[in-house]
Amino acid sequence: MTMLDTFFRIHDFLVKHSSMPIRRKLMDEIDWNDRLIAIKGGRGVGKTDFLLSRAREIEQEWSNRPDEIPEGRKRKPYKQIRPCLFVSLNDFFFTKHSIVEVASKFAKSGGKYLFLDQIFKYPHWSRELKRCYYKFPELHIIFCATPVMPIDEDNNDLVDIVKTYNLRGFSFREYLNLQTGLRLQSYTLEEIIQHHGSISREICERVRPLEYFKAYMDHGYYPSYLESKSFEAELLKTMNTQLEVDVLMIKQIDVACLHKLRKLLYILMREAPCALNISSISEEIGLSRATTMNYIKYLKDSRLINLLYPEDKNFPMKPTKVYMHNTNLAKMTFTRDIAPLDMYETCFYTFIHGGHKVNATERSAMFIVDNQYYFDVREKPSSRDTIRPTAVGELETGRGNMIPLWLLGFLY
Repeated sequence: MTMLDTFFRIHDFLVKHSSMPIRRKLMDEIDWNDRLIAIKGGRGVGKTDFLLSRAREIEQEWSNRPDEIPEGRKRKPYKQIRPCLFVSLNDFFFTKHSIVEVASKFAKSGGKYLFLDQIFKYPHWSRELKRCYYKFPELHIIFCATPVMPIDEDNNDLVDIVKTYNLRGFSFREYLNLQTGLRLQSYTLEEIIQHHGSISREICERVRPLEYFKAYMDHGYYPSYLESKSFEAELLKTMNTQLEVDVLMIKQIDVACLHKLRKLLYILMREAPCALNISSISEEIGLSRATTMNYIKYLKDSRLINLLYPEDKNFPMKPTKVYMHNTNLAKMTFTRDIAPLDMYETCFYTFIHGGHKVNATERSAMFIVDNQYYFDVREKPSSRDTIRPTAVGELETGRGNMIPLWLLGFLY
């Protein structure tokens, strides 16, 4: 059995047994004609299943092609060519062999799409991808990347040749479609701001979103909620992997600092959303202010927390406020009951920041989005209309400037 035969056997098993229960919106946003694509996303959001689902689609399309012989001498008919190969770089094979070696054999066999997972475990991975890009011009390479990995402008090997896309956890729209079997569409932020009343009424004629919204905030962001295992236990495992691999290993931090990282995260979980007292936190965990700020940045990069900055400010400045990355993570704080408004603020940030710029503002509003829209967040609707767009947690259909918070979960 050849090396490719072994990888194809593993590939076939994984494609057959993987499941992506709904089609992610990102699947249709990617230009699959690009030759080097990075799918970047936090732990647990389904990057591996996303790659396997795309491989399955390509193979189905390929099987429907006429059985012609491609141009060139001694080429196999299309039906005999395996167009896709999914390879995980955690295979011990790659302790002695290279990505270029696999890509070469796959390209010579007629392969077109090479999917690479766990690529951070391979030393000098970006250098190898660059070699593949220029050496095999007919090959498309799609790989998973953790948020802390240097891609795009942060990587001299890949700058100008890689296209990066972000895969997030389930939006509320995706969660609602999963739970109900509906195919509700997404909307732009401008559409929601201008037409939230009619859009929300139309959706509410088909489903009652508020009946699902609390469950989504509790456990709907991560696909692991679909499994029979304990969701909390799986999420705790994911959080620890983010610390131990995404922060310690990739950022090359001494493992002796793990306890301090865990303590820092626990402090933020206990207080968020909150302003940061860096001096107090530094003293509590026994680190300098500068190191504490770096660790906070690492937690943000690994998508455990979000940082809210004033307009035109960013790291290394101190943020105005820190939030957990999503409400599922916020619910992992068992030592206190989180106020509903804190949950709704966290949810608003999670919904908006993936595709838009979110900042704190010196005005009375809570947020400014894209330097244009001032937003407030409220728990309950008021009897009077608000003066600016306001996301309301316990509102089913929009009216005036009061927008149902759940509807902002339809941005993707």
